[in-house]
Amino acid sequence: MKASAQKKAPQKAVPLPLFNWLKARGAGILLHPTCLPGDQGCGVLDRHAVRFLDFVQAAGMKYWQVCPLGPTGYGDSPYQCFSAFAGNTSLVDLAALIPFGLIQPADLAPLAALSADQTDYGAIYALKPKLLESAYAQFKQKRPALPYGDFTAFCKKSAAWLDAYAYFRALKDHFQGAAWWEWPLEARDFARAKKSPLRARLADAIAAYQFGQYLFFGQWTLVRAAARERGIEIIGDLPIFVAGDSADAWAHPGLFELDPKTFLPVAVAGVPPDYFSDNGQLWGNPLYRWAAHQADGYAWWLDRMRATFEVCDIVRIDHFRGFDAYWRIPYPAKNARIGEWVPGPGLDLFRAFQAADPSARIIAEDLGVLTDSVVKLREDSGLPGMLVLQFAWGSDAKNGYLPHNATPNSVIYAGTHDNDTTVGWYQAAPEPERNYVRRYLRVDGTDVAWDFVRASYASASRLAVVTLPDLFALGSAARFNTPSKAGGNWQWRYRAPALEKFFGGTTDYLRELCALYGR
Repeated sequence: MKASAQKKAPQKAVPLPLFNWLKARGAGILLHPTCLPGDQGCGVLDRHAVRFLDFVQAAGMKYWQVCPLGPTGYGDSPYQCFSAFAGNTSLVDLAALIPFGLIQPADLAPLAALSADQTDYGAIYALKPKLLESAYAQFKQKRPALPYGDFTAFCKKSAAWLDAYAYFRALKDHFQGAAWWEWPLEARDFARAKKSPLRARLADAIAAYQFGQYLFFGQWTLVRAAARERGIEIIGDLPIFVAGDSADAWAHPGLFELDPKTFLPVAVAGVPPDYFSDNGQLWGNPLYRWAAHQADGYAWWLDRMRATFEVCDIVRIDHFRGFDAYWRIPYPAKNARIGEWVPGPGLDLFRAFQAADPSARIIAEDLGVLTDSVVKLREDSGLPGMLVLQFAWGSDAKNGYLPHNATPNSVIYAGTHDNDTTVGWYQAAPEPERNYVRRYLRVDGTDVAWDFVRASYASASRLAVVTLPDLFALGSAARFNTPSKAGGNWQWRYRAPALEKFFGGTTDYLRELCALYGR
């Protein structure tokens, strides 16, 4: 007798990850453009940027990772910008304007007199805007054909964010740098300011800021073209939050948790006490009214993501866990100890990203203490997360940051822009951690920066990213940023001859590592 077929319960469909793009192994390098050498006070988008790309290519790397490219404000941090859409005009190569009569060689002498080893942001802020304003005055008079396309066409194409940004910066100058919520009522938000007579009075200043953006994006386009010619892709960086004193908050106050009368924040962003700080990190950014964003289909976020992908190929989203839940700190506060975790938009926002651009390549900065819901959000989104080797040695073999625990869909770093250099970290680390490093990697610790480079390349993570200070095996003086430290960050620069010494021996060795480990 034939057994009757048993009826099977219907299988519940398992949803596929939204994004699943990191398929091939590769290597890259993290260096912010301000670190480039040159004689204009900080790195600019000139021949040194192209020469750095030559190095990346010679080393067999496929990626150049940068920090956010926006115009920095208080604290000089690229994570606290005057706009989520604008570019940092401190990076504009003014020497490129000399052949067109917009700048005279003598005009650059004060910038050339600044340190070539550290960026003096205060001096650059005092000098460069005036030079850009003068260059615009010459451009307005002469109208030369610059290699960056048509200025009027650029302004029209970028009007959705450029009009508000340029007006915001002109007003900020007009009101001696005061925060926008301290401005007179007629200018206190973009909707009112558009009707103010100030707009006509500041027309030239507004146009000068538009011109600065035209130069930045024109020059960055040339750098990206040079990268593409060398087979190199740019990994950009998108901070989850925007600065309170920004064109974004000024133009769209209803999208943020701001008091409708004073425009001061009701609560601000940060993280509770962690690895970096006993008092937590009080970032001070205004928080989003996520219900308002959801109501219009996340239009502002989609515009922001679209603009970011216009300047890079891959986007690293900072503080990914804030999309699952964010630390809400009542305003005002002296530190980040007191706050509460509030649910973020979760997968709904990433569904909107995927619908707008199914081929978008995004990296999730998922560092820190992660809850099960954060891990689930990352897995459901399909985004590669991050591993940092400096976090790997404080416990045992189960530590998720150790190379043998790396999952393929991840990006591994010795350290990020927020970490000490590997040499600096090792020198300050407790002896048990240093001993673990030596035993795990079977090394004596005398060349720990390069030991970490090799460990990163050998790991299962499909993407390994190193920093230039680690390739130079430099100590803490070359650290990019110290979280919770208000000043003295983002200053390190290298000298051109130091990089030139890498061509040949060092680049050949890095290329060999790529071959050995399939990168």
